[in-house]
Amino acid sequence: MGINVDHRSFVIERELPGSPAHAFRFWSDHQLKRRWNSCHPDWIVIEDRFDFRIDGHESMIWRMPDGTEQAMLAHFLEVHPRQRIVYAYTMRTNGNPISSSLVTVEFEGQDEKTTMTFTEQAVFASVKDGDIREAGTGIGFARLQEAMMDFVEDTSRF
Repeated sequence: MGINVDHRSFVIERELPGSPAHAFRFWSDHQLKRRWNSCHPDWIVIEDRFDFRIDGHESMIWRMPDGTEQAMLAHFLEVHPRQRIVYAYTMRTNGNPISSSLVTVEFEGQDEKTTMTFTEQAVFASVKDGDIREAGTGIGFARLQEAMMDFVEDTSRF
């Protein structure tokens, strides 16, 4: 009998405040991205690298309070400013893969609103891992909406 895996694809669509260029910046700028995707304040960051370009890489490695090490390792395949990002990534727990994914992020809209469409095609080590990640991705995008709104409010004061 082979290894059990959970194959799934999911799409999450969000309306974001601001133009596609503004939304794209929250994916392409290291500091802006960390405003919304650093989701576990009690985890210790061991590594944080971000090289946003075609063939660039992103890596985040954390240590959880119980000592477990989590890693996210990404490779940017396509970068179309203000339009689309395509990347592949893997998640690991203590060095063991728990998922591998291909992601497309699309931005459409103008001026005050952007529709972001996030499509993930993934293989998870278990159904539980897939459920946790899919739910967590949606939660992360709620933080993205908040971070973008805060940034819009901050910049409108000047």
